[in-house]
Amino acid sequence: MYQAPVEEIAFTLKHVAGMREAISEGLLGDLNEDLVDAILAEAGRFTTEEVAPLADIGDRQGARLEGGEVRLPDGWRDLYRNWIAGGWNGLTAPEAFGGQALPHMLNVAALEMWNSGSMAFALAPTLTMGAIEAVSTHGSAALKETYLEKMVSGEWTGTMNLTEPHAGSDLGVLKARVERRADGSYRLFGQKIFITWGEHDAADNIIHLVLARLPDAPAGTRGISLFLVPKFLVNDDGSLGARNDLFCHSLEHKLGIHGSPTCTMIYGDGRFGDEKGAVGWLVGEENKGLACMFTMMNNARLAVGMQGVAICEAATQKAVAYAKERTQGKAPGWSGAGMSPIVEHPDVARMLLTMKALTQGARAISYACAHAIDMSHRAGDSNRHWQERAALLTPIAKSFSTDAGVDVASLGIQVHGGMGFIEETGAARYLRDARIAPIYEGTNGIQAIDLVTRKLTLSGGDQVRGFIAELKEIADSVRRSNLDGFGEAAVRLDAAISDLEAASGWLLQTLADNRAAEALSGATPYQRLFGLVLTGCYLAKGALAESGDGRGEGRIALCRFAAENLLAETAALRDQVVNGAASLAAARILLA
Repeated sequence: MYQAPVEEIAFTLKHVAGMREAISEGLLGDLNEDLVDAILAEAGRFTTEEVAPLADIGDRQGARLEGGEVRLPDGWRDLYRNWIAGGWNGLTAPEAFGGQALPHMLNVAALEMWNSGSMAFALAPTLTMGAIEAVSTHGSAALKETYLEKMVSGEWTGTMNLTEPHAGSDLGVLKARVERRADGSYRLFGQKIFITWGEHDAADNIIHLVLARLPDAPAGTRGISLFLVPKFLVNDDGSLGARNDLFCHSLEHKLGIHGSPTCTMIYGDGRFGDEKGAVGWLVGEENKGLACMFTMMNNARLAVGMQGVAICEAATQKAVAYAKERTQGKAPGWSGAGMSPIVEHPDVARMLLTMKALTQGARAISYACAHAIDMSHRAGDSNRHWQERAALLTPIAKSFSTDAGVDVASLGIQVHGGMGFIEETGAARYLRDARIAPIYEGTNGIQAIDLVTRKLTLSGGDQVRGFIAELKEIADSVRRSNLDGFGEAAVRLDAAISDLEAASGWLLQTLADNRAAEALSGATPYQRLFGLVLTGCYLAKGALAESGDGRGEGRIALCRFAAENLLAETAALRDQVVNGAASLAAARILLA
């Protein structure tokens, strides 16, 4: 059973991601380390004791559509009620609406634990938190007054309605339409697919944020507006009124996250209400809905990155425990009686250490992204720097962590051998659940396009150049430490950072020369290259933080393993970025 790694999470927040410095500089208000430890400990307890035990039930039963109503797996409704009773939904929400206004770093740390316990369950609060941010940032005073308090408490959940059957990731071709009404409301008509927790029986109301198009809207993404459309209309006194004209038509039958109801939603067909059309209210300005929705989407992208971290941690825990108990053969040098535990076999040890390194690297990258978001709201004169740093890290955190989740879960099955392919062991669920994360909230290929075309060029490339300079300082610190345990880590870090620097420079120049197709040919390898370099550097930063008090031997060893094994890939990735465009263009004849 999963055990929340509270100490490891706290260490990464404080010593690697930057929380300790932010607290000491007074940038996080009244927050102190004792409060951080208390919040993490309670989140870990709740996850370990209440969330994780229901994960397999959710996977086996799944959400069910019965008589037009969606039913959650056994125990999940009560679990959700216990979760909101703990106040977890409002960690970062505005205090004016019942939230705690705590740093984003604490929220993503808690999200890691919820998702390790059950990724399918954690999706409900993940979407609600994003909806809260969108409404609090762009909603009118009336919308905030009516909806935010119940959303912050978790009594009402939120969703994100973007795509349609014909659209995929191309939101510019959306067909959902709205009509204006004289009272300032709108009537919405259309179909939306892949709506996570779009219907369920855990909350009293569900608040849908829906992208749609006005009759006189410009074509493409410039003509999209965002609307708040509740399942139940809300009376003037805050009580729930009539059922709105929307419903869940069907549930998707998915590879994983079975407990999470993924809905096809129908708006405005006349099933409910006196006239056709789901009643909604504009969020932000007409025809500027995509910008409003991006507030929610950016929140969700880091949250999805945390899903990758969470799967990494849970799959690694299960694989390590199994490898220590399972005996088979005799490993080289084994002197014990009978067969040796498989953890003693070099290939199994290599897989487990790879899993650990990717887990800790993905965690550090994601927490560093959350730190940059926090600093972008609180750092005064350096606000622009931190806004750009958060923008640069977001696509890496989303993509590298979710790719790592798939890789680590797959390795976990391999460690289990044939038993990993049997559902009863639970290893397969992690791979099935993990596989969606590189796809939704913008595929990892789309993240790579965003990274190369929009984020790499921030401040004319100065943001990424400054970041690389910081990474060089970490490598220099490893070299100056003179600790034997690091082995060749400093040399390998230097080489990997040089690979990143060369690839970054080539991409910047290629974009400046208007050769976008060539640059995008190497976008996905560049994204992985960046993530691997950050993994090596953040593992080194953590090892250096503990090396002074004699507790860092294990961290130093993992840093060395990652530097001398995982970072061997960076040279090949650099070559893919710089030289891969021509071969890709030539090989396209095979796809004709």
